[in-house]
Amino acid sequence: MKESMIRRLIKLVEESNVEELEISRWGRKVRISKKARASSANDSESAAATVVSLEQPSSAPAAETPASSEAEAEAENLVAIKSPMVGTCYRAATPGAEPFAKTGQVIEKGAVVCIVEAMKLMNEIESEISGRIVKVLVEDGQPVEFGQSLFLVEPS
Repeated sequence: MKESMIRRLIKLVEESNVEELEISRWGRKVRISKKARASSANDSESAAATVVSLEQPSSAPAAETPASSEAEAEAENLVAIKSPMVGTCYRAATPGAEPFAKTGQVIEKGAVVCIVEAMKLMNEIESEISGRIVKVLVEDGQPVEFGQSLFLVEPS
C-alpha cells in the first residue's frame, strides 16, 4: 500500500470516532489504532496517539502463541502434537460431525486427532503417543503452520 494512502487512512482515523481500522490488500495488512496516552497531573485532556502497523497475514492463533503453548507444555510435562505441514486444520471429518479428539479424551498411539488440508489433499494427523488430551490449541477450519502445536497431551 502506498504511503499516501496510509497517510489518508491515518487522517481519517484521527478525525473520526473510530478507535481502530484494519485493511487487508494483496497479502498485506495495515492496522491503524488510536490509543489514549496517560495524562500528566497538569494536563486536563489526554492526547491521542496513532499506532500504525504493517504486517504479513498471520496464521498463528490469536488467543495462544506457539511460544506460550510450548512453555506451558514444558512446565506441565505435556507433549505437543504438532502439524507436519502448512494447511487448514479440521477437527472433524465433516462439518457438524463429532471432533476426532476433544479435551479430556484418552487417545492411543496412531489415533487420528485431526485432518490438515494442504493443496486440496486431506491428511490425517495421527497421535505419536498414548495419553489424555489436556488442551486443544486450534479451532476447526483454522490455518496452521509447519510445526505448530495442535494438541497438548499428558502421556500415559
